[in-house]
Amino acid sequence: MGLAIGAWRVLMMIKDGFVLAFMLLFFGLIYLVLAAGPNAAGVHEGALVLDLHGSIVEQATPIDAQDALSGKASPTEFRVRDLVRALSAAGKDERVKAVVLDLSGFSGGGQVALERVGAALDEVRATKKPVLAFAHGYSDRSYLLASHASEIWLDPMGYAAFPGPGGQQLYYKGLIDKLGATVHVYRVGKYKSFVEPYTRTDQSPEAREADTTLLQSVWDDWIDNVHAARPAAKLHNYIVDMQAKVAASGGDLAKAAIGSQIVDKLGDDYQFGDHVASIVGDDGDKTPGFFRAIKLDDWLAANPASTSGDTIGIVTIAGEIVDGKSAGGQAGGDTIARFIDKATADQDIKALVVRIDSPGGSVAASEKIRLALMQAKNKGLPIIASMGSVAASGGYWVSTPATKVLAEPGTITGSIGVFGILPTFEHSLAKLGITHDGVAATPLSGQPDVFGGTSPQLDSLIQSSIEQTYRKFIALVAQARGMAPAQVDEIAQGRVWSGKDAKRLKLIDGYGTLDDAIALAAKAAKLDPAAVHAKYIEKEPNWLAALFAGFNAPDPEEVRDPMTRLAQAQTGSLAQVLADTDRLLSGPVVQVRCFMCSVQSQPAARRTLFESLIQRVIAK
Repeated sequence: MGLAIGAWRVLMMIKDGFVLAFMLLFFGLIYLVLAAGPNAAGVHEGALVLDLHGSIVEQATPIDAQDALSGKASPTEFRVRDLVRALSAAGKDERVKAVVLDLSGFSGGGQVALERVGAALDEVRATKKPVLAFAHGYSDRSYLLASHASEIWLDPMGYAAFPGPGGQQLYYKGLIDKLGATVHVYRVGKYKSFVEPYTRTDQSPEAREADTTLLQSVWDDWIDNVHAARPAAKLHNYIVDMQAKVAASGGDLAKAAIGSQIVDKLGDDYQFGDHVASIVGDDGDKTPGFFRAIKLDDWLAANPASTSGDTIGIVTIAGEIVDGKSAGGQAGGDTIARFIDKATADQDIKALVVRIDSPGGSVAASEKIRLALMQAKNKGLPIIASMGSVAASGGYWVSTPATKVLAEPGTITGSIGVFGILPTFEHSLAKLGITHDGVAATPLSGQPDVFGGTSPQLDSLIQSSIEQTYRKFIALVAQARGMAPAQVDEIAQGRVWSGKDAKRLKLIDGYGTLDDAIALAAKAAKLDPAAVHAKYIEKEPNWLAALFAGFNAPDPEEVRDPMTRLAQAQTGSLAQVLADTDRLLSGPVVQVRCFMCSVQSQPAARRTLFESLIQRVIAK
């Protein structure tokens, strides 16, 4: 009996130990959630710090809890609307003595998004508060933001280089031929250049013409924005003959930048920090280079978005349009349609703004989104389309139900065309001695046959589908824009246009920001634009994702060597190659997607594509 009692006591002790451990873990997690979250009460006098170590996006990719638990770091993303709200509040609050832009780890964003943040920085400067920018190196995107600062600092070992848009792209036709693969292409529109890397070894004259016009327009918009923000900079001469400027400064890239008034001052992290401290005060410990700082998350928590007045719903279509559901980083047709249906059923929402920042994608998903918008429109909900950095192909398709379409000069839009692409590997297998044979009940039995090739009947059907989809696209645009189908066809053909050209061609109604679109939606609903607020119809991150958002950031350590940083800026092309390959192997056959629309890629999506490609290679 004594032995049994002793064993029972041991079991009870083990049970109590497990309960205690669980309780400690539970309360520990609660503490971590509270500690990691923003602290609105902690806001004090100082400088609002925008440490933009990451990218600026319309819609952030949610943190994946499984990735976080496995130790994978997710790139940091900053929503445009959060930065604009933070800066708007900073200009009006006496506690904010200055705004600091730390751009050393900035990885970019869409041009329109950056221009919107730049305009918000201008509003802060208009209140006579200093805006101070610092980086170890400036490129096109980071300098577009820095040019709106009252002082631009550069590390003495840094650089400022503005290569502009464009460059080389890879063509896979030679590799495909060597592998013996066959890429079946179905297309309408002579400018639909997405398929060219798979069918040519170089760029076609039509694609070169269109790309030259587009890139020059986008680059002119960049020049105009930077020049207006910083007229003292000798921008043109610096860009045209940077080599001579560097040579004249004895090979010192930083001195060349300051000599052309691209930057105002040279200084390292400590010197810049001491300068900020002289304006806003030190951090209390008088540590060199440290100043009284206000964290962005704390500031946003202390300045929540307005909820007063009538409600204008905002549905964001960001990233590639894909079939099915999506959590962020991509626009799943089912997910976006469900958000639109939710907004339509919400009696508090008086009008809807569709914010588009997408190069397009799946025809079926784009049509699903359009149909949901048409349902909302048919029920009397005013709809305004607001184009961000890019709204092309499927991104333009989904804008057609809107009563008004606003874009900006730097927006990339159009690409009204359709293509299909289907790889087969009959010749590749033949090289390995693998042949194919069999019987078929009809010409379509077993089609599409990735091992034996496609049949002429299937090719004819797919091409017919492409042509029919193109006619539908033309008809939708013609009806939406009040144009004849022949007029739309003339400016369509898959050609991509800048916002400037889109306005001239009547593909949009005018220029305007998201705020302008909200005001226009309010007027369409017969409301006072000054007495409305925006409500974003989207999935909010759960508590676990919010927890890991504070602990799963990438290592902020930056490579400071100028040449290394310039080289690293081009490594994104590898991710694009992997994405293109994965899309060829697994994407929908029929697509309305723009190849030249170089939007800021979603880092999480890049990783998924890479992993899926590796899995495919292993599986094969």
